[in-house]
Amino acid sequence: MRFSRFFLPTLKETPAEAEVISHKLMLRAGMIRKLAAGIYSYLPLGLRVLRKVEAIVREEMNKAGAQEVVLPMVQPAELWQESGRWEFYGKELLRFKDRHARDCCLGPTHEEVITDLVRREVRSYRDMPLNLYQIQTKFRDEIRPRFGLMRGREFVMKDGYSFDVDEKASGKTYLAMYAAYQNVFRRLGLQFRAVEADTGSIGGSFSHEFMVLAETGEDTIVSCTGCDYAANIEKAEVVWSEKGQIKSNTPSRPMEKVATPGRRTVEEVTTFMGIPPQQLVKTLIFLVDGQPVAVLVRGDHEVNEIKLKNLLQAREIALADEALIRRITGAPVGYSGPVGLPVKIVADQAIQGMYDCVAGANEEGHHLVHVDAGRDIHADLYGDIRSVTAGDRCPRCKQPIRLSRGIEVGHIFRLGTKYSEALKATYLDGEGQERYMVMGCYGIGVSRIVAAAIEQGHDESGIIFPVAIAPFDVLLLPVNVNDTVIREAAEDIYHEFLSRGVHVLLDDRDERAGIKFKDADLTGIPFRITIGTKFTKEGLLEIKVRGTGETLFVTREQLVQTLLNMHSERIPRCLQQG
Repeated sequence: MRFSRFFLPTLKETPAEAEVISHKLMLRAGMIRKLAAGIYSYLPLGLRVLRKVEAIVREEMNKAGAQEVVLPMVQPAELWQESGRWEFYGKELLRFKDRHARDCCLGPTHEEVITDLVRREVRSYRDMPLNLYQIQTKFRDEIRPRFGLMRGREFVMKDGYSFDVDEKASGKTYLAMYAAYQNVFRRLGLQFRAVEADTGSIGGSFSHEFMVLAETGEDTIVSCTGCDYAANIEKAEVVWSEKGQIKSNTPSRPMEKVATPGRRTVEEVTTFMGIPPQQLVKTLIFLVDGQPVAVLVRGDHEVNEIKLKNLLQAREIALADEALIRRITGAPVGYSGPVGLPVKIVADQAIQGMYDCVAGANEEGHHLVHVDAGRDIHADLYGDIRSVTAGDRCPRCKQPIRLSRGIEVGHIFRLGTKYSEALKATYLDGEGQERYMVMGCYGIGVSRIVAAAIEQGHDESGIIFPVAIAPFDVLLLPVNVNDTVIREAAEDIYHEFLSRGVHVLLDDRDERAGIKFKDADLTGIPFRITIGTKFTKEGLLEIKVRGTGETLFVTREQLVQTLLNMHSERIPRCLQQG
């Protein structure tokens, strides 16, 4: 491809709308343009990267025995009502009526559609296992679309669904897809980690997320320093023990109310009282499926809303507003406490055994001291409802854990019979008995992978693409296209690369060398071949590796073989075969 004919509108300045690194660089590199909030057009450079990701995903899915289909993006409400998710999914599900006033939605995922398809066609155990997937545009009406392709409303996704005769067979399929996902992300050239995860709105009994490791990632990854345990922050288990609890050697003293004027926050109260944060009981009021619930955690801990939701088997939870807090506690925000509250109380397991602690008094400007959990706090339910902290231990081997950042790019689920029971997807076993199909679900954020790769691979000059998904293998840069020797050499090399199946971008623009070099670094193409005065005087071409900055001078005859030898395991197969 010639740069002069390629639709590649690069930008010198970062647009004001850009937020994270990938968003900034994709706009500047001419990969995408915004149409509306969370909705983007892919320009040729961006589409080339997207197609390369799709190709790797497709190859590994096919290799694992999955078969590709394409399912409708518009889905009838009846299916979602049948599964029970029409209301449960929330406002992210974009609902509308067609011209016949029939309720429909734009597909954010396709569990209902695929289950409906299979239940109509599969009758016998002989028809399974069955594993179907698609690569398709999805739509989720995010309340706050942001970060470009990282959290858009419209996005490209690979979603796959498996159907097996029982849990054992489904487990084998799950492991096969886990291995396929490992292969996908290795081939993409990304640093990643598979972690245990919450199943969320998809449901099911078990799941893993695949995280691209990046300091700018939205998600926190919890991993063990001593074993292979890893989970996202929503799922990571907390091992509780009485060690480290604040206790006193003195006899229990009566609870007492003291004045704490103007002290609302944990920091303000603990500083005023001269106590560590772990000696404070923090009381938060939540609305759980419309009912107020008091939630207790230690002052140095944070409520994990996913864990709380799962513990209570709730559909929706949210922090109460100030008006409701005043109505329940009789005090403004910052003075809520667990003693005497007329609502259900759910406490984190670390609250058990707390002794001589401080809590809100449910009275403005006052707190309670000498509070004993066993004597004064009457929780209806204890459980693991807080987020892991850096000081916690691994739930498997008790070794220290570490926290890192990541970007979720894949998620696989053991669904069990959640959807097959709801939609009556059954088969006849070998004895003629009707049984529910056992399902799995496997998603990959194809367009998000593009953004995540840039979040992981970039520098101050621009993008550093992994070789496997770079839009071109080589950027051929003649410094002066008006020089006959340079221009003819560029044309000769360009055509040889094309004949060998190498994806090459020839920068044939009559522009200053500085502009060409800046665009070369910005677009992240792995190898740049510069044809300049060193070629006209000494017959040498410069090869520069974008990812490392390594440079090498070679003759025209050495060029192709040298590229094959440089980082051969990272070179596209088209080069290796050439």
